[in-house]
Amino acid sequence: MSRQWNAGALWMPGDPKVGATLDRLHRESKHDRIVIARAFPTGLFALLRGRSWFEAVSPWLKYTYVKVGYEAGELMYTTARAINARRIVEFGTGFGFSTIYLAAAVRDNGGGGVITTEIEPTKAEAAAVNLADAGLNGFVEVRCGDALETLRDVEGPIDMVLLDGWNDAYIPIVEMLKPKLRRGSVVFADNVKFFKNGLRPYVDHMRDRRNGFVTTTQSAGSGFEYSVYLPGNGPDPQ
Repeated sequence: MSRQWNAGALWMPGDPKVGATLDRLHRESKHDRIVIARAFPTGLFALLRGRSWFEAVSPWLKYTYVKVGYEAGELMYTTARAINARRIVEFGTGFGFSTIYLAAAVRDNGGGGVITTEIEPTKAEAAAVNLADAGLNGFVEVRCGDALETLRDVEGPIDMVLLDGWNDAYIPIVEMLKPKLRRGSVVFADNVKFFKNGLRPYVDHMRDRRNGFVTTTQSAGSGFEYSVYLPGNGPDPQ
């Protein structure tokens, strides 16, 4: 049975494709626990040798859905609706969980587009299929490759950014996109609690007011750093 979405409060009535696709993906993602359990010894061995856990287990992640949960997805959707986001950029498409929420928000705002990038070709192909199943492929451009290259020519103004990929790329990507952000745009960075140590440099970067953001950590999912672009030192002028 598809999740009821508060009797249609979130998804438009008469549009069952989005909920059905997300429910299917959540069912299919249950195998992630098996893959992660097998990858755990590799990550532990890496930590003991002073290496990055994320880097060590990344070869395993190509087989996982690494889903964004309902709570996190709804937070992104409602935020995108609140700021009337029309151009959204995503780093880390995966199988398209988060992309579906973002694309639904753009559609429900009256149109626009999501540009998303994925370095693993099989995931990019699967995401395209899932977006089509949700009826949202017309609102998304999936780019395959290194995000620092695939997102370099994105045009502004950008209303929202989601960072949900390789930890070390968060700062370079946000700095690359920053000149194209509109004032008041929102940057979500996923996994800041799950990868607390690995993403500490990013959190510190965003909390340095000189970098132009006002930011706070949200508990949804694996932890979101929720940042609003308000350039200029000190409080935002009234």
